[in-house]
Amino acid sequence: MKIEISADKRTLQGKGASRRLRGSGKVPAIIYGGDQEAQSIEMDHNDLYHKLKLEAFHASVLTLAVAGKKEPVLLRDIQMHPYKQQVLHVDFQRVDKNKKIHMKVPLHFINAEVAPGVKTSGGIVSHILTEVDISCLPDDLPEFISVDLAELTAGHTLHLSDLVMPKGVETVALSKGENLPVATIVIPRSVLSEEAGAEGSGAEKK
Repeated sequence: MKIEISADKRTLQGKGASRRLRGSGKVPAIIYGGDQEAQSIEMDHNDLYHKLKLEAFHASVLTLAVAGKKEPVLLRDIQMHPYKQQVLHVDFQRVDKNKKIHMKVPLHFINAEVAPGVKTSGGIVSHILTEVDISCLPDDLPEFISVDLAELTAGHTLHLSDLVMPKGVETVALSKGENLPVATIVIPRSVLSEEAGAEGSGAEKK
């Protein structure tokens, strides 16, 4: 998904200027990185707020247009109001398409309903990780990583090394020798109690 967002240059600085900006329906923001100086910008609050609801907005190379000039960026930080539905500030980082980036992307779990540990054993999938830190070139950045649970049995755990990564993408943890657990199947106590009861009844009949 290609996402483009617009912004204007911001000239006034300081807390007072930022408060006035927010009062007019704008959000103060900054672009940094690359071989350019950091640039202060302002964005339409409602447009930004709705785009922040998109999962891809947090894990994609975005096209940011400032006064008509477009450049690729990553969303790096968001400051939200503690109790209002209001974005207070956002940070964007410039992207060099020839340099690898580190980014956290969400995990999408599929085929949980047919996993033997769920379908046969009555277990529940426990998601140990919901996102993963990856390294890749900007053009190779995936919106998410699929985690196939079709073969997962009760008592077994899926690790990072079990994931099928897109071409050109590697997990940061694995590159450091850390094969983190991703998901496992847990058998609820109620199911275990039923099984124990059934076994006990069978033993009594004998």
